[in-house]
Amino acid sequence: MEILYILLFLVQHVILCLCEDQPLQCSELQVGQYKCKEPEIDDYRQSAVNCDVSRKVKVECMPVANITCDDVMYNGTTVSNSIVKEVDCRYTTQYSYTTSLLLSIFLGMFGVDRMYLGYPALGLLKFCTLGFLFVGQFLDIILIATQVVKPADGSDYIISYYGPMLNKMEINNNTYIMPPPTANYVDEL
Repeated sequence: MEILYILLFLVQHVILCLCEDQPLQCSELQVGQYKCKEPEIDDYRQSAVNCDVSRKVKVECMPVANITCDDVMYNGTTVSNSIVKEVDCRYTTQYSYTTSLLLSIFLGMFGVDRMYLGYPALGLLKFCTLGFLFVGQFLDIILIATQVVKPADGSDYIISYYGPMLNKMEINNNTYIMPPPTANYVDEL
């Protein structure tokens, strides 16, 4: 049994020695060891250029100062060609938030707002019933204003950078939940 432990120790030691000799690859840097450039923003659509349907855009990143990877020492301003990360972006096509809201307010009883957003069946139904006797028009104004109803192609509205943009908050595996303060933490303050 002792021989097995000694053999396991030797194998583990050899593996650690082999790993230390390999240089760090820039593509394997951890979060905090690199910083990424901001994506280029399209002036008309107010979203990142080349943002795809998956709502991701590729951006160039650079190692922070004093990081050596790919046998090169980086100073924090030099871009490494091997670090390209995907960041979240707003996928927009051709639908304007302002146009959708104005169509809903003034021509919603005729279903023009739903036709514009790509819902022809609901638009025709609203047209035939005069916006469900104006109740459907009122509901659509609220739904479009709160950005619950979006274009049929799944894209976001084109909204000014400082406009009434709605960002949904969600909790996922990348979310940090701060633990509640302890008695020692309160005493330190």
